[in-house]
Amino acid sequence: MKRFFIAGALLFLLGSLPAAAYKLEYKEQLYPLIQYHLSMYPRDWAENVQWLDMALHADFANPLYALAKISNPTQWEFYRDLFMMHLNLKMVEQYLEWGAEFDKFNAYFFNYPWKQENLDSLNKAEALFKYSLKYWTEAKKWSDLASAQKFRWMSLDGIEYWQDESYRIQHGELDYNFIVNRHLAHLESVRKAFEAMNKSTY
Repeated sequence: MKRFFIAGALLFLLGSLPAAAYKLEYKEQLYPLIQYHLSMYPRDWAENVQWLDMALHADFANPLYALAKISNPTQWEFYRDLFMMHLNLKMVEQYLEWGAEFDKFNAYFFNYPWKQENLDSLNKAEALFKYSLKYWTEAKKWSDLASAQKFRWMSLDGIEYWQDESYRIQHGELDYNFIVNRHLAHLESVRKAFEAMNKSTY
């Protein structure tokens, strides 16, 4: 009875100790932490970018814990190339959506009293749009690797969407360079309209 009491007390004490933090060290652990909401705020974009950046620099989990069924080293290589491509594409998307929060799609004359604030906001949008191109370059590089001849007839269950992304990149159907430059051109026209404003137009 005494032994039972001591064992119970020991279990109670161990249970009351703070649990060790769950260490996030693999891409497969970090990637699902990206948040998608109908309404996002700059802090949400920043948090998503942080998780994605951590995922980009993290190791891959053992193939047993991959997000697709892996049976051989060639599939494992294909999976890693596609995963890196996909993570970089997600970075592009996050930076573009974040930049859109600061973009001003029209320069209305009644916004003249906040001309400088609007110009500052456009500068933030421009910086975020331009920074996304860094990840687009990386995404294309990994897509090229995933499109090697040895992977030509390969398909991995669970990540078909990633394969579709790579196909669209390779065939020019997905071109963020074009999309970003279109955003930047429109932003520049709005900027010029704000800069041309003066008190007489208000």
